[in-house]
Amino acid sequence: MPDRDLKRQLADRYLEVNGAHPMTAADDAYASGQFAVLGELCAAHGRDADEVRRLMLEHRLPLPGYLRSDGAEMVPFDLFALADEAGGIDRLEAWFVAHWPDPVDGKEEWDAYVSGQYVCLHSVTPTTIQRKGALTAAISAAPNETDAGSPPWSSRLHALVDELDALEPEFTAYDRLRFGSPTSRETFIDATRTRFPRPDEGGHTVTA
Repeated sequence: MPDRDLKRQLADRYLEVNGAHPMTAADDAYASGQFAVLGELCAAHGRDADEVRRLMLEHRLPLPGYLRSDGAEMVPFDLFALADEAGGIDRLEAWFVAHWPDPVDGKEEWDAYVSGQYVCLHSVTPTTIQRKGALTAAISAAPNETDAGSPPWSSRLHALVDELDALEPEFTAYDRLRFGSPTSRETFIDATRTRFPRPDEGGHTVTA
C-alpha cells in the first residue's frame, strides 16, 4: 500500500508550486492521455513508488505534471529516462546542469525541471528545453527582421513555428490557470499563424 503521508506531502508540494486550481473532466482526460499514473509507471519499471515520491520531495526528480481530480499523480512516460542516461539519480542534477555553459543558468533550468512544470514539451530534456528557448526567441524577433513580410521571411517563420509545434503538446485549460497566462502554444504558434498566415504555393495566404 502506498504511504499516505508521502502522497499527502507530494500533493501539498504540488499545490505550493502550481496553486489550487480545479481540474475539470476535460483536464483529467488530457492528463490521462499525455501522462502516466505514477504508481503504474513505477510498477512497469520495477521501481518503488514511495521511493520515487521521496526523490521528488528531495528535489531529485520532477514533481508530477498534473494531479488529476481523483488524486492520481500524473508523470511523464519517460520520467526515468534522463536519470538512466545520466548514470543514475545521484548523477542526474550535475549531468543536467552541465548542458548549460553558465552553471547559474543550468541550475535555474534544473529548478524549473524538477518543479514538474515543464509540461510544454512532449519530451523534457536539456536539448529540447534549449531548442524551445531558441525557437520562441526567434519567433518573437521575426517581425523586426529587415525582410519581414517577404515570402522568404514567411517561409523561415513558419518553419520555426512548425518545429515548435512538433515539440509542444496541446495543453489544457488548467495550464492557463496555473501559469496565469496564455500557454506558449497559444502565444508562439496559434497567434503567430493567425497574425502571419502561411502563403500557399501560388503566393496566396492560408490560415491552416
